[in-house]
Amino acid sequence: MEIEVKKIKEKYIIAEECPITIFMEQIGGKWKPVIIWILLSNEVMRFNELDKTIKGISQKMLSQQLKDLEQLGVVVRKSYPVIPPKVEYRLTEKGKSLAPLLTGMKTWVYENLI
Repeated sequence: MEIEVKKIKEKYIIAEECPITIFMEQIGGKWKPVIIWILLSNEVMRFNELDKTIKGISQKMLSQQLKDLEQLGVVVRKSYPVIPPKVEYRLTEKGKSLAPLLTGMKTWVYENLI
């Protein structure tokens, strides 16, 4: 066990190399986990539905977070050529694979922080 800890300390001296750091930079933050959590509960949501569901987020921030998640391959955006514009968001399989991680985090919070 001590040897494992030593290897971890040596390997991740540079924090940017740590998988947890990489995850937090890409998926972490204030809004991305919330967006993913909501989309896990709702198969498809329109932009305005997400906006109404997430209190405290500006439309500009929501749009940017969704674009980031789309670039990561976590969310897919579908736009319909209608007036008014209709845009839907859903999780990809990659996005859905975050369910056990987020559920585990929720459980940990309830057991240790609330």
